[in-house]
Amino acid sequence: MSPKRDKKVILDQEDIEQALRTIARQITSKHKILKDIVLVGIRTGGAFLAFRLRDEISKKDSEKQPTGVLDINLYRDDWTRIGPNPKLGSTEIPFSIDDKIVILVDDVLFTGRTVRAALDALIDFGRPKKIELAVLVDRGEEQRELPIKANYIAKEWHTAAKDTINVYFKEQGFRDRVVVEEKKGNLS
Repeated sequence: MSPKRDKKVILDQEDIEQALRTIARQITSKHKILKDIVLVGIRTGGAFLAFRLRDEISKKDSEKQPTGVLDINLYRDDWTRIGPNPKLGSTEIPFSIDDKIVILVDDVLFTGRTVRAALDALIDFGRPKKIELAVLVDRGEEQRELPIKANYIAKEWHTAAKDTINVYFKEQGFRDRVVVEEKKGNLS
């Protein structure tokens, strides 16, 4: 039998909405002039969050920030281990990132390897003035394998490496929520 996993909801729909409002407020407080800001979400969860974050920011600034989607699969350092035919999604960045402040958006920051791949991919699209990172959940620096830190964090949740954090979105047909699944050992 497979190991049992205990599930715990750490963010529900209301919490996620509040988190995005908070991050939007932090961004607009830090960057008084928003015209140089673009948002790029890491496919899949980060993409959903980037568009929602754009909508929150536009409540303060009425103009919507250019928002794109980045697929990082070819930039992963483990893509050869994924299987013979890794699933590739499309990257959609229909604007220049040159001399822009790019806010990279992802759902969960864990080892830092996804963000590293995203940074490599972004550089193929231009030379940003600055790149910042916004995440819904940061699993804590003790799990980090690379020296990467988020500028904007909705929730920090320390977990064991064997545990997983799954983010479910309404855009995928689920109820919005973030769930920690703690692995409890093997059942015989």
